[in-house]
Amino acid sequence: MARQPDDKPAAKSKSDDSALIRELALLLAETNLTEIEIERAGLRVRVARNISIAAAVPSIPVQAAVAAPIAANPAAAAPANDLAKHPGVVPSPMVGTAYWAPEPGAKPFVEVGTKVSAGQTLLIIEAMKTMNQIPSPRAGTVTQILVEDGQPVEFGEPLVIIE
Repeated sequence: MARQPDDKPAAKSKSDDSALIRELALLLAETNLTEIEIERAGLRVRVARNISIAAAVPSIPVQAAVAAPIAANPAAAAPANDLAKHPGVVPSPMVGTAYWAPEPGAKPFVEVGTKVSAGQTLLIIEAMKTMNQIPSPRAGTVTQILVEDGQPVEFGEPLVIIE
């Protein structure tokens, strides 16, 4: 008589996966992170939570303070939501802390008015103790820097405008 495949390991794996997802979701809540990704034994799990617009309200005064010195530019008076739709915006590819220079006190990678080429480093985002260089997606001139040095940034948040 032919032996039937044993479904018990598959069922156990599904319950282990569910437990892992629940554990990661609890970790998100405890640490106030927006997403966690883990890869283990060929299984890749990403757990993310949505941030409501009300949670973003405290960051608006910081952006307004950054835009104030550049008031001569009409785009600077636009709300933060309009900046995200700007054709020259460079959004944050990750959650982390943005830094303008490679180390404290060093010359910034770019300033307003700097001409950049595609691939040139615009700034660094520190995520999980790793410094990630953020390259320019296109050549142009930096017209606005929308984040402060050392400011926490969210995924998709506008960082720089290149025209």
